[in-house]
Amino acid sequence: MKKNILILLLLACSFMGHAQVNRPKLVVGIVVDQMRWDYLYYYNKEFVEGGFKRLLAEGYSCENTMIPYIPTVTAIGHSSIYTGSVPALTGILGNSFFINGKNTYCCGDDNVQSVGSSSKEGKMSPRNLLASTIGDELKLATDFKSKVIGVALKDRAAILPAGHSADAAYWWDTSAGHFVTSTYYMDKLPSWAVEFNKKHLQKPGSDIKSKPQGVTMTFDMAEAALKNERLGLGTETDMLAVSVSSTDIIGHMYSTRGPEIHDVYIQLDRDLARFFNTLDAQVGRGNYLVFLTADHGGSHNPNFMRNHKLAAGGFAGWNLTKEINKELQQSFGTKANFILGENALRIYFDRKSIAEAGLELAKVKAKAKQLLEKKENITYVVNYDNVATQPIAQPIRERIINGYSRERGGDLLIITNPGWVNCPSSPDYKGTNHGLWNPDDSHIPLIFMGWGITSGATSHPTSMTDIAPSVCSMLHIQMPNACVGNPVF
Repeated sequence: MKKNILILLLLACSFMGHAQVNRPKLVVGIVVDQMRWDYLYYYNKEFVEGGFKRLLAEGYSCENTMIPYIPTVTAIGHSSIYTGSVPALTGILGNSFFINGKNTYCCGDDNVQSVGSSSKEGKMSPRNLLASTIGDELKLATDFKSKVIGVALKDRAAILPAGHSADAAYWWDTSAGHFVTSTYYMDKLPSWAVEFNKKHLQKPGSDIKSKPQGVTMTFDMAEAALKNERLGLGTETDMLAVSVSSTDIIGHMYSTRGPEIHDVYIQLDRDLARFFNTLDAQVGRGNYLVFLTADHGGSHNPNFMRNHKLAAGGFAGWNLTKEINKELQQSFGTKANFILGENALRIYFDRKSIAEAGLELAKVKAKAKQLLEKKENITYVVNYDNVATQPIAQPIRERIINGYSRERGGDLLIITNPGWVNCPSSPDYKGTNHGLWNPDDSHIPLIFMGWGITSGATSHPTSMTDIAPSVCSMLHIQMPNACVGNPVF
């Protein structure tokens, strides 16, 4: 009798040890590049029922989601969404940044080769990302049985969300006119991707990224990956990370108002509706978890603002940096080059050149800060060496610290007055930019829908870095290893 009881207990423990954790069949992340939060409502009356309106009706909308760092740019946004972290910890300090004096593209990797074309567009990987992602943690939790795939027109928007251990990331090679990947993931494109490229081939060099057609192409590729890789149909949870890049490129060209930006968001809405229908058909309504957010927002065009009597202006950061370089040469009586580069109003000094001129870096920084503070339309000139002691308003101070890395983060940061955008000051300029702390750039949409989600909304403060821990909490997996956010649910 005792022997039988012991056997039953051992069997019970065995079953408990292998009990299935309740998870969705598929997680889908959708990032809309440069989508302002207010677009959810500005275009709402023209949306169809199955796209954004379905998200708002069936999903849970975090209406007060902010970006907790400066600068607000694409590579940082995509990495922060999927790591739950900030640039100071992820190592992704911008679309490009300097490492040991070398200008480095966030996903550039000379150790890999293009797959699908002979161009350099495929020489990309996530190796500059220092932190794990949702997909990496999902892989770890399922003993790498889950499939994780990233799709976007921009390479960084496909690679950074997919993470280090992804099965694949696919992005658009304009020179080839189709999607490519790199040897970081595979040696050749799968047959379904080859067939997709043949069917959707564009004229090499044609500019699909700056057209609404680019949105449709992105979701066509995402659906092809979904169906051919049988995502959501296996024994473990899979993940598909989709990023819409055309909205950003069109926004840069035409700003926040006008037929061009209108048309791309109406197209996006219809493509979302189609994509959700595909998910319903393949994975099953209620069997997948989807979140939609943005990597950053976008400022209004300064000329548009001034035409309506609002304070605004173009603030060409690189031109100002060149001016400061000349003024520093005059101040120190040398022809040495002081400034290595400027990125999103972050200034990098040329340490080697300064040292060869026999000058102290600290004195050069102090003089540059002094010169910049005399310029118009600048709120703060921040020396990263002593942010804590400078009189800077919260939460800007915290965002500055979150956006800084000693090895990759630059020396000075310019914070412009509200309405002043890092863009040309020409009265003919029709585009816009982003990168600032202001709500235009940092207030983003965030909606969860599907598996485990009860419809509703909150205006409680939420951070971009709360997305990853929220998804991980719902999946009962560990948060990414640099995560600083908190679960929403």
